Amino acid sequence: MDKRLLGKGLIVAVLSAASFAAQADQAGGGGCGWGNMLFEGQRGLAPHLLATTTNGTSGNATFGLTSGTNGCDSHVKLGYGGRSMLAMNGMLDSIAEDMAQGQGEALDAYATLLGVEKGDRAHFAQVTHANFDSIFSKADVTSEQVLANTLDVMSKDAQLARYAKQPA
Repeated sequence: MDKRLLGKGLIVAVLSAASFAAQADQAGGGGCGWGNMLFEGQRGLAPHLLATTTNGTSGNATFGLTSGTNGCDSHVKLGYGGRSMLAMNGMLDSIAEDMAQGQGEALDAYATLLGVEKGDRAHFAQVTHANFDSIFSKADVTSEQVLANTLDVMSKDAQLARYAKQPA
């Protein structure tokens, strides 16, 4: 296969994925893109899917974000109103078990999600194990609190501090 064709296909796929991701997280505000304009005021799964598809396939939300048009504003703070992926996937309990033991697949996956490089994951496991009570500070701790506590612990460790700088 021609490398230029493969490269163009990859660029299109990345831009399409970015468009879908931008719409899914309400990037640029709740009214960003032609799909939102076309289906304004409507509720239900079908209008939402059609609006998302319109924005994602035409790239107009991405264009709107870069140009400040189509009802898009890149200065709007992104937010997520759903449940944490860790809680949704039932990973929080697995992470707690592995962290208490100082090793395991769930803990390794958590380190990967946090961007910890492979060479630093064993140290991550040791540090989080040693600080288990600070990270899982109460019985009903939320995944958001676990993340915040983990980042706090990491920020105090010379080797892991560089991974603790999460975007605001």
